[in-house]
Amino acid sequence: MSYYQHESAIVDEGAQIGEGSRVWHFVHVCPGARIGKGVSLGQNVFVGNKVVIGDQCKVQNNVSVYDNVTLEEGVFCGPSMVFTNVYNPRSLIERKDQYRDTLVRKGATLGANCTIVCGVTIGQFAFVGAGAVVNKDVPDYALMVGVPARQIGWMSEFGEQLNLPIEGEGQVQCQHTSAQYVLKGKQLHKQEA
Repeated sequence: MSYYQHESAIVDEGAQIGEGSRVWHFVHVCPGARIGKGVSLGQNVFVGNKVVIGDQCKVQNNVSVYDNVTLEEGVFCGPSMVFTNVYNPRSLIERKDQYRDTLVRKGATLGANCTIVCGVTIGQFAFVGAGAVVNKDVPDYALMVGVPARQIGWMSEFGEQLNLPIEGEGQVQCQHTSAQYVLKGKQLHKQEA
């Protein structure tokens, strides 16, 4: 086995887990799950069958990653944050054929206790604050807070807020990495060197 698995964890036969990953206490990984290299699954994490988790993701304690959720490389899922996969669930009505896809792009952060309503895309390096409820797509690098979540700014790939308006024109340099970020309208791009 090329990854660490705590003795209390259950990894069903057929699950794919990459080299150097860590599966901690009371985790359950279903047989169809595909998990990349260097991933950390914290205590009491559940990973469904139709789930893809990219390399270097961190899924903190008490997170359930349900079917139809894809996490690209380097996604951070804070403690007790929530994914859904049915938009209008009812206990008495079977809706497994109505799962909506949720995509979390490279490097995004999902803060503790936030909720991601199914069917949305979280842009790369976006930052969803603790306790926020996301019910629509989130742009790359956007800083989102509140219920429902609203954009209040922009974040660098380093994870620091950038001094830019939410929309318009502007350019700023990250103080930590010297990377340049350019705002055009409602989209922020990292300028390639």
